[in-house]
Amino acid sequence: MTTTAQRAPAHTAARPNGTPAHATLILAIICVSYFMVILDNSIVFTGLPQIRSDMGFSETGLSWITNAYVLVFGGLLLLGARAGDLFGHRRVFLFSLVVFSLTSLLVGAAQTQWWLIGARALQGIGAAVLAPSALSLLTRSFAEGRARNRAMAAYSAVAGLGAAFGLVVGGLVADLISWRAGFFLNVPVGVVMVVLALRFLPETERRQGRFDITGAVLATLGSTALVLGIVDAADFGWTAVLTLVPLVAGALMLGLFVRVERRAAQPIVPLRLFASRERSGAYLTRMLYMGAMMGFFFFTAQFVQSVYHWTPLQAGLAFLPMTLVNFVLAVQIPRLLERAARPLVLLTGVVLTTLGMAWLSRLNLHTPYLTGVALPMVLIGAGQGLTLGPLTSSGVDGVAPADAGAGSGLVNTVHQIGSALSLSILTAVAASVSTGHATADIAARSGTALTGSAVLLALAVVTVLALIVPARASHNERSL
Repeated sequence: MTTTAQRAPAHTAARPNGTPAHATLILAIICVSYFMVILDNSIVFTGLPQIRSDMGFSETGLSWITNAYVLVFGGLLLLGARAGDLFGHRRVFLFSLVVFSLTSLLVGAAQTQWWLIGARALQGIGAAVLAPSALSLLTRSFAEGRARNRAMAAYSAVAGLGAAFGLVVGGLVADLISWRAGFFLNVPVGVVMVVLALRFLPETERRQGRFDITGAVLATLGSTALVLGIVDAADFGWTAVLTLVPLVAGALMLGLFVRVERRAAQPIVPLRLFASRERSGAYLTRMLYMGAMMGFFFFTAQFVQSVYHWTPLQAGLAFLPMTLVNFVLAVQIPRLLERAARPLVLLTGVVLTTLGMAWLSRLNLHTPYLTGVALPMVLIGAGQGLTLGPLTSSGVDGVAPADAGAGSGLVNTVHQIGSALSLSILTAVAASVSTGHATADIAARSGTALTGSAVLLALAVVTVLALIVPARASHNERSL
């Protein structure tokens, strides 16, 4: 019987150097589609003051606009990755593009708080299927080595640039039209990507198996309960019943999730993925790193609008020092990795980000933009440009073909869950700061939250040194 992969058009065959025919188009389709997912993580940030004014959100309630998206995104990523393994990554990729585009319409049309939060959660479902399918198609289309390193560098550059560029796009459309317009843009882009994907993306073989629904539900509900408890702590205190119940429930569900995965015949997270010390280090580093960066975008965007009284567009443009440096270094990653060891590049990136975040955390009412915000952003942008490519490679290298979907999904899962958990912690910590004046409160809370981000990044440095560096050194020794 002929498999789906065997029926794929001849133009999808790989060349001797490990790149497929139409490699540029395939990479562009994957990266632009993933760009939409990352963009919608950050496009709301410059519109948050406008959304708060229009719909009456509280400070902690405002964080749910982001958390509803990233929690569902992160919690269902593993199920989305499994769907690609069972039904074919190209087929699932196309389905997710349609879902993501339609739910973007719902977000843009939202009229109430719950409508907006609910639509963002639904949008997270589409993202949860799209992201792992995109990464799996990339790893299967480009052979390990030089070809994959170059493709992975482009993919990782999109991850960094999407977050930063989302602020500019969000600010531009919020200024000229409305915060809603950024979500409406996803519809025509999604249609174009569907047409191109039908023509050029290769299909992968379908595998026999079933969904680990129990695992997916426990992972999503457990993470959501933890975030709910942390957010409630800002309003009711850490010892309140409304805080302790979801925290305990979340911890129990995540503990049960590990037990279910250990016994499942076809687990949504094969625990063998953690057998590699380097991969485990990459997962933990990514959680810490992306959590710190989510806090950076969330609080800095509000700081420049509330303290400097800048428009949403000006707030988005304020991130250009980071965006430009990030882009320049991210595209140089393949060349850097040919000259320097991957752990060294990764460590340099995380250290630079930590230094920039520590500098930025000194924000106050009188902080000048150039020396207090722009220059720290240069360090943060350089660090992110050096970090994400090597970190992604460390998270997927050595994964068996049968686990490709789960491996890709886990990379994206820790990215999103880390973002949601850290943002809820940083929001709760920041909410405890009060000066009695609205603008001074935002300045003080931003500085406190960014100090927390710097601490998370310092922990990421320790993780790289303790796990990734020695693991890669051992791997290189065995290869000699």
